[in-house]
Amino acid sequence: MGTVLIERTWSELEKWLLVAVLGLEMTMGVVGNCLVLIVKVMCRGQFCCRYWLPFVSLTLSDLGCSVLIISGSMLAILTGGQSSPWCEVVSLLKFAFITSSIGSIAILCVQRQIGMATTGNAPFVVMVIGCMASWVTGSVFGSIPVIYAWIRYDPAEMLCAVFWESSYSDMLVYILCAFSLCIFLPFLLILGCCVLSATGYCSSCKNDEESDLSEVSPLLVASYMVCYTPFFVSELILLGRLDLSPAPDWLRTLSSVMSYLDCGLNPLIYCSHRNFREAGLALLWTKRKPESEPVLIGITKVIHI
Repeated sequence: MGTVLIERTWSELEKWLLVAVLGLEMTMGVVGNCLVLIVKVMCRGQFCCRYWLPFVSLTLSDLGCSVLIISGSMLAILTGGQSSPWCEVVSLLKFAFITSSIGSIAILCVQRQIGMATTGNAPFVVMVIGCMASWVTGSVFGSIPVIYAWIRYDPAEMLCAVFWESSYSDMLVYILCAFSLCIFLPFLLILGCCVLSATGYCSSCKNDEESDLSEVSPLLVASYMVCYTPFFVSELILLGRLDLSPAPDWLRTLSSVMSYLDCGLNPLIYCSHRNFREAGLALLWTKRKPESEPVLIGITKVIHI
């Protein structure tokens, strides 16, 4: 998101440095999340994952951001901008991915807290509705700026963002509503689950069963909060300025780079779980059986008289 923007140009050194960083983040996100999906599908019997639905939703969100948004930012740096309609699509999708990510993490935390596995009709329906709600609300709030033609290319963010010209009240209402429903509500759920876990009330933590992949959820929460802090800070700065002046260029650039980094860090966080890591390594490095083995085809018995 942004406001009235002063066009800036990247130096050649800055341009290629950003392209290298974004290329690395895109590679980490695409390769890592594709491998995660493969392991989850092909090795699901080799590690315990009772809360698989939010994990799949989060992985798809990270993969979509890596394939569509990061690549779009790379092309924007190289070509000097983004043209319509791709400009509007990128803006909508980025907010949808941000919202679905934190929504999936919140659902994972709630599931783990109450110990409701993604099995059975009723729990499955509830979790599907929750995951879909995070995607839908993100898409709805992402489409509002597109409908009202608030979208412009922001060179600092390296993608198209919301462009505020003269109405502080419109900006205030939109950001407060979007963040309250899409960001703060899931954050409150996550915070509540963290508090309950710290006080010792955690249904899944009391299980003596096999170690579950959901044990990495605190790391997922920490990674999301660290990577998206620059984005939240830039929005708070915008809210605090009545003249609609944006956050500094360096902060807006950092917010994009850090939010993209989260997509590549999540697969590494999954691999910190021993059973998941071992299942992935077994899938990648299992040796093939020899094509031919010696077979005993006959026995000749010689009798000496």
